[in-house]
Amino acid sequence: MRVFNFAAGPATLPLEVLQQAQAELPDWRGSGMSVMEISHRSKAFIGVAEEAEADLRELLGVPADYRVLFLQGGATGQFAGIPLNLASAASTVDYVNTGNWSKKAIGEAKQFCAKVNVVADAAARKYCDVPPESTWQRDPTAAYLHYTPNETIGGVEFPFIPDAGNVPLVADFSSSILSRPLDVSKFGLIYAGAQKNIGPAGICLVIVRDYLTGHARPFTPSIWDYKQMGADGSMSNTPPTFGWYIAGLVFKWLKATGGLAAMGERNRAKAAKLYAAIDNSHFYSNPVPTACRSRMNVPFTLVRPELDKTFLSEAKAAGLTNLEGHRSVGGMRASLYNAMPSEGVDALVGFMQEFKQKHG
Repeated sequence: MRVFNFAAGPATLPLEVLQQAQAELPDWRGSGMSVMEISHRSKAFIGVAEEAEADLRELLGVPADYRVLFLQGGATGQFAGIPLNLASAASTVDYVNTGNWSKKAIGEAKQFCAKVNVVADAAARKYCDVPPESTWQRDPTAAYLHYTPNETIGGVEFPFIPDAGNVPLVADFSSSILSRPLDVSKFGLIYAGAQKNIGPAGICLVIVRDYLTGHARPFTPSIWDYKQMGADGSMSNTPPTFGWYIAGLVFKWLKATGGLAAMGERNRAKAAKLYAAIDNSHFYSNPVPTACRSRMNVPFTLVRPELDKTFLSEAKAAGLTNLEGHRSVGGMRASLYNAMPSEGVDALVGFMQEFKQKHG
């Protein structure tokens, strides 16, 4: 029986995609082989890669002067890849600290840049909101401005796209990529780990303006040199072919279900339903101000923490899994990525109401 999987990542995948992959697994397109068994250099797989990129460009409206790269190392690898490609050792770089992942990106950048300027820091407020842009202390000479639009752990989401001026805007979209329409032209670079809204873990998507490539430091590994990887079609080494294939199926599923505008509306409705269940109850609570609440990751706590284990146990028995909050914050967290159907949110809300009646 399929459960409703609320994991933050690796996360639930569209059932239709899993079923297609299952059907094609032993014999892909009449080749007599699995897609995992064919050469990444073959015309057949290069066709898969090119089709996936074309579909992604269509979904996001990626302008022609951007490179689309399918890299390895996850988003964490790009914490180093970005300063190595976009900044010199003497550079100042600007970062906004709104949670665990932006904090990790800052820590990595400090190894490669002379100065990491934290323009705004939400740590003192326990990462529960986004500092107003008017309070940011930016360096006009910075090589780039980095932020994390959606913090998976704290459930905090930027309600705006920062105005970076003439400085390239860099964003870690791992938790919210493809969840709604996005104006890519406002960014110098977008990156995202695959394991939430793109496909299985193993690929990191990088979308970067052409003019920002070609400046990697001499010691940058070739697999993280954007110009080199772009020239090689993201195949300087053997890529994670199965993950790339699944990503392509997910892109086609998104197109078939109405594209990003339709997906954005579904995600808005799912999140609104769950937040209403939390806010209309004295039994559950969410610490994030309404304006900064994530559509993708909804943390919440119970009125009595000693009920947490019981909640998780009974939820699992009801087919609702992976609701544990991150170990650093505790409580619960429901991730509502694209592949989570509205029926899953309905089931969770119904369970929460029954649990409150039983244990309140």
